[in-house]
Amino acid sequence: MSDGPPRSRLLLDVLAYVAARLVLVLVTTLVIIGVGRLFGVRDFPVVVALLFAIVIALPLGIWLFTPLRRRATESIATWDERRRRDREQLQARLRGDAAPEDPAAPDGEPRDG
Repeated sequence: MSDGPPRSRLLLDVLAYVAARLVLVLVTTLVIIGVGRLFGVRDFPVVVALLFAIVIALPLGIWLFTPLRRRATESIATWDERRRRDREQLQARLRGDAAPEDPAAPDGEPRDG
């Protein structure tokens, strides 16, 4: 199994989604602290603001980052399908059977691995 573009795309898509969610929590935390200061609360605990931000950012992130989440999910599904196909081909070779045909191979020829 090679570590070609599908794996790097998977990592980029998942990292982009995770980074976006973390930035959302950070921004929400800062907004909560800022709103607290507007109301005159100077010593608002950062931990409390962070906990509120996490609770608020969970549903908000699902709604805001739907395209990123879908892209990450598709990348995971593509990588999982490729991994499943490679595992089936390996098991077929270990049994001594002819390897299942790879639909991505030209002319339906089995892929050499």
